[in-house]
Amino acid sequence: MAVDITTSVPQKSSLAGSLLRGNAAQRILAFAALIILFVVFSLASPNFLQFNNIIGILLATAVNGVLALGVTFVITTGGIDLSIGTVMSFSAVMTAVFITFWGLPTPVGILGGILTGAVAGFLNGLVIAKLRIPPFIATLGVMYVAKGLALIISGLRPIYFNDAPDFRPVAMGSVIGAIVPGLEIPNAVLILFGAAAIAGFILNRTVLGRYTFALGSNEEATRLSGVNVDRWKIAIYTLCGLFSGLGGVLMAARLNSAQPALGQGYELDAIAAVVIGGTSLAGGEGTILGTIIGAFVMSVLVNGLRILSVPQEWQTVVTGAIIIVAVYIDIIRRRR
Repeated sequence: MAVDITTSVPQKSSLAGSLLRGNAAQRILAFAALIILFVVFSLASPNFLQFNNIIGILLATAVNGVLALGVTFVITTGGIDLSIGTVMSFSAVMTAVFITFWGLPTPVGILGGILTGAVAGFLNGLVIAKLRIPPFIATLGVMYVAKGLALIISGLRPIYFNDAPDFRPVAMGSVIGAIVPGLEIPNAVLILFGAAAIAGFILNRTVLGRYTFALGSNEEATRLSGVNVDRWKIAIYTLCGLFSGLGGVLMAARLNSAQPALGQGYELDAIAAVVIGGTSLAGGEGTILGTIIGAFVMSVLVNGLRILSVPQEWQTVVTGAIIIVAVYIDIIRRRR
């Protein structure tokens, strides 16, 4: 007999209310860390606050932030997606195939690239929900499949968009600059914030968002409530893949080429941004605003260390240490 979900599973509103203080504290900590990084790097180097460097930070955040938006949903369910980086590369390659090889109009090619990511996410969800393979293993497998397909289809070489002059402005053009001369903020940044607004609406105002929280809070209770858990899990991973496809389009437009081997490692930066922003790896908690703040923390940190000429290997060490601290803070917060 089905059980009423209103009594079995915490609703999004009640769940959000019970976790409001913890989520708010985590966001405040992340924002405070962002401000501190800005102050420290500004004092350490006069080049940090230059307009071109700020634009570089915004561009770096655009791609990582879009990937982080998608994986926020997955982590909120208590899952993980290790394939988002290579799915991003695969989507970029397919966008290039549609536009450059097949000669399709640029909007159609962009849509095809985004849908490529959605199909990869659907495959992740299908394997996890129907075959009962743990998310870590399932997405690891899809990661290698996407990586291999990107290399095979591209012939191990970058694919350039030389015959599509209207593609690069998708990310590197500036609608704001056309309206306000001198304020050349790339379109990729606007796309990031637009995607964040959509992701926030989905997570907080839709049935999909409601069940995202429910799955992370207590998947078995949600199942016993009569909810088709498999269907919603597949939908969530498909949404994550869709954001990865969008990230691939932005990366390809930014570089004006599809780089088949570029995406590996992006998944770790995206997951780090999500955790720093306050989404719990244990599931049941998620915040889009926190994810955006976390993405900026990661970008500012990497950019500042590069300006200070910190070796690449030490940048990796610092990033790893910050991830450990963020996870530890989350553990302490949940215990309290």
